[in-house]
Amino acid sequence: MAGRKGGGMTDALISDECCDGSALDEVERAALALERDGRLGLTRGFIQHGTVSVYEHVRSVARASSAIASALERAGVRVDRTSLIRGALLHDYFLYDWHDVDPSHRLHGFTHPACALARAEEDFDLTEHERNIIARHMFPLVPVPPTCREAWIVCMADKWCALYETVAARLPGKGASVSASRRVRTRAGVGADSVTGE
Repeated sequence: MAGRKGGGMTDALISDECCDGSALDEVERAALALERDGRLGLTRGFIQHGTVSVYEHVRSVARASSAIASALERAGVRVDRTSLIRGALLHDYFLYDWHDVDPSHRLHGFTHPACALARAEEDFDLTEHERNIIARHMFPLVPVPPTCREAWIVCMADKWCALYETVAARLPGKGASVSASRRVRTRAGVGADSVTGE
């Protein structure tokens, strides 16, 4: 697995220096490692959709992607879970507030995958799957399609989570009471308890 550039390898899914690995799920362990080794924590301060931060959004996409991967694995389809989860957590690693009035943010939907990839490559050694996930997650808005199943999974999970975060927040009585990733996990046949400990 790829770790922080210039440092030792970080095994985000197996161990964590500050936490007992058994108490955290694979998404949380990876998120903590990316915060510790890079700048993922900055995404807590940027809004993505509605009132959902970029940090909350990428965790939701990673959880939904994990649920889809689990369903595929039960059907005998192999998935690189480490790259899937890291790529999902880094897919919006552009590290700016795209809502700011700034001419460079005007085409954010089209340009942020390349920016996210550049920022992620500054901080981490990425696998080819992770690069593909980050660069291609906006297909078909960005017209080059994903070339690996992990990138397709994140592409689909991202759209589901973005739709939910944008629309559900506007529905009376809904808001953020049920996360988009929990709905995907439920539809994929994965119980919330078995994936997240919730």
